[in-house]
Amino acid sequence: MAEEKKGFFSRLVAGLTKTRNAVVNGLDDIFNGPGDVDDDFYDELEEILITGDMGVRATDDILEELRDKVKEQHIKERGACRQLLIDTIKERMDLGENAYRYEDEKSVLLLVGVNGVGKTTTAGKMAAQLKHQGKKVLLAAADTFRAGAIEQLTEWAGRAGVDLISSRAGSDPAAVVFDACTAAKARGTDVLICDTAGRLHNKKNLMEELRKINRVIDRELPDCLRETLIVLDGTTGQNALEQAREFKDVCEISGIVLTKLDGTARGGIAVAIQAELQIPVKYIGVGEKIDDLRKFDSAEFVDALFTRPEEEE
Repeated sequence: MAEEKKGFFSRLVAGLTKTRNAVVNGLDDIFNGPGDVDDDFYDELEEILITGDMGVRATDDILEELRDKVKEQHIKERGACRQLLIDTIKERMDLGENAYRYEDEKSVLLLVGVNGVGKTTTAGKMAAQLKHQGKKVLLAAADTFRAGAIEQLTEWAGRAGVDLISSRAGSDPAAVVFDACTAAKARGTDVLICDTAGRLHNKKNLMEELRKINRVIDRELPDCLRETLIVLDGTTGQNALEQAREFKDVCEISGIVLTKLDGTARGGIAVAIQAELQIPVKYIGVGEKIDDLRKFDSAEFVDALFTRPEEEE
């Protein structure tokens, strides 16, 4: 298990290379540069952090806290601020213990998000991982708006070795969820995972669709633990943050899945999203393989973000 964790950390470090090149190298130039810890120093830090998609609010909060620590500890050298900054970001990212109660209780997971973010793939990967843990998992193809989503989830169900409830393209998503709830009760399912459509451009229809789905689940599986996870594409930076805001207006989101962090210079968006919305990032994806979707560890993420080339071994 330790070797597996180390392997994922290495992939995380590799996946965040572009973010690190865009952000961390610039920060190190500031920390190693001449001058005192003054207003110019903080202005330079602010520019780099915002450039890395950490967001204005998160950056302001991080730098305000850094200023307080520097003052309290009477720090004068720029270089001494590097670890302080890392520790401050870790603290901002840690919203407490991220609950994964659905692994131990009868649960329904609702995956929301716009098209193209990796929502259906995430549903398949989560199903495979939960099945590997010995859980009885059922997938519901409630993204009936897109025929490709049904086909994709059918393929994932086969790969994961789990059952799938689906219907033809264009059918009522709430009806699919009703059938899935009925099947979940009959088959003794531990975790029901529902993939949904992501037509954010038609917010009113999306809102009503999600409300209908939620009413069905509330009625049919009232005793099950509920999770609504929004899937966001890390490569879209601030657009991902805006999508999260929009969906938060539509439904009660309990967690975030941040995909496609490998190969993007915008990995800092994970910091921005948690700071802005106070919703925990529960999973991150750094590749296409099943085990490239992992539970989020804020300390591990920040360490990977700030790892220097000589520290990678």
